Amino acid sequence: MFTQPSAQLGSASLSFSGLRGISVVTVPRADGSRITALKLEADRIAISGFSLTVRHEVGPILTTTADTMTLDGHVAVYINSLSATLPGGKLLTLGADTPPPAEGLDSMFGVTLGLVGSTADSITYTNTGQHLSE
Repeated sequence: MFTQPSAQLGSASLSFSGLRGISVVTVPRADGSRITALKLEADRIAISGFSLTVRHEVGPILTTTADTMTLDGHVAVYINSLSATLPGGKLLTLGADTPPPAEGLDSMFGVTLGLVGSTADSITYTNTGQHLSE
């Protein structure tokens, strides 16, 4: 079960190990409705320069930062948008209605994505911080 709106995830770099697939799925939301998302499946995803901002239309904004975030084992990340720079400088923009490229997604830089949710056997952070603002 996922909530809306999506959180804003930013990173300096993001890399996949054992990328198993990218597919378009429909996931349930907490209010009973459903949302279309891209599901990224991998053995491991490592994120450097992690920043996650969670907010609603009104109310406080929670920002979590970490030097690294690592998702290990049976990783599934659900997103509704992704913007990044690929090695070689090629720009990439994906959405739930945009088919991903067939290859070349092992690593990305300057990543920004709309995070619907994520699951993994293990999720670890280094040097974390949180800030709540109005």
